[in-house]
Amino acid sequence: MKDLLIFDMDGVLTEVSESYRAAVVQCVLHFTGQRVTPDLINEYKNKGGWNNDWDLTQRIASDFGVPVPHSTIVTKFNEFFLGENGNGLIMQERWFPAPGLLERLERAFQLGIFTGRLRYEADMSLRRFAPSFTFEPMICADDVVRAKPSPEGLQTIAARFPGRRVVYVGDTVDDARSAAGAGVPFIGVAAATHSRRDDLLALFASAGAIAVVENINEVERVL
Repeated sequence: MKDLLIFDMDGVLTEVSESYRAAVVQCVLHFTGQRVTPDLINEYKNKGGWNNDWDLTQRIASDFGVPVPHSTIVTKFNEFFLGENGNGLIMQERWFPAPGLLERLERAFQLGIFTGRLRYEADMSLRRFAPSFTFEPMICADDVVRAKPSPEGLQTIAARFPGRRVVYVGDTVDDARSAAGAGVPFIGVAAATHSRRDDLLALFASAGAIAVVENINEVERVL
C-alpha cells in the first residue's frame, strides 16, 4: 500500500497572491479605504489562526477601526473573488506543479488534498488546472468542524487509511501546527519571495517540519 502525500492548496498547488490575497486587499479597501500590503497579510498569517480569509479580512478591517459583520464580509469578498459565474479574481490563479510532477509522485504515493477552501472553490480550480487528475482523499473546509490549525482534517485522513503513513505539505504555520497535532510529518513551503520568510522558517522549525522547500516542484528531492 502506498503512503499518502497530502497537499494544502493555496500557496502549495495554486498561486493565490492575485486571487485570495488580492480579494483580502480589495475587500478591506472597500470597507475601510485603506490598502493592505502583502507584508501585513503575511504578518497576520504568521501569527496563526488566520487560515480563513473571510475571518482575516474581518479582523484587519476591525484593526483598522471599521467593524464589519461577518456575513457582509463574506458577500463582498465573494464578489471580488468569484465575480459573476466564476470570472472574478479566482481566474488570476496559477498552477504551481510543473508538467509531470504529480504523475511522478503518484508512482510512489497516493495524492490527496487537505485545504481550508470550501469544496466548490477547490473544485473550480482543480477543474481548470488538473481536469484529468483525481486527488483522493480530498478534505475541504466544509468537511470538518474545526478548521486548521486543528488537526481534525488530517486525523480524518489517517483514520480513513489505517496503517498508512501520511505526509502533509503546507505553506503556513497553521498547516504546520495541524500536522503536528495529528502526529503527521510536515514539509513546509516557504517561497523565496515571502516577505517574512525567516519568521516562517522559524515557525516551521518550532512545529517540527521535517523539510522546507521553496515550491512544490522541489518536493521530490526531500521525499
